Amino acid sequence: MSSDEEAAGPSNGGHPTNGLSDTVHQRNRLGILTIAAEAERVEVSYLRDALELTAGNLSRHLAVLEEADLIQIERGYHGRRPKTWIRITQQGQAALAAEINALQELLRRHQAYRPTP
Repeated sequence: MSSDEEAAGPSNGGHPTNGLSDTVHQRNRLGILTIAAEAERVEVSYLRDALELTAGNLSRHLAVLEEADLIQIERGYHGRRPKTWIRITQQGQAALAAEINALQELLRRHQAYRPTP
């Protein structure tokens, strides 16, 4: 492979950053998806506290992810108290995996081509 081909990036179309999703890559949404991927479902109040978000800010991020079919929102009760949970969808799992793969490729390239001092 020539240095021009290496500089162009992977065979999927250029630089690894081309594989990053604007929807997933946003810091808080990436946090929501990674936490959701670690559990069967996650209570919204846990996400709010873990990511240090206001209720309104978290609500907007959840709406973006739900509109993209990356999460499902489930409302119900725990005892007599209303609760809201989220679950990552299969599409969300795939989007998160693609994001992580793109980040890993970006790191690999950066480490491989970083000039030595």
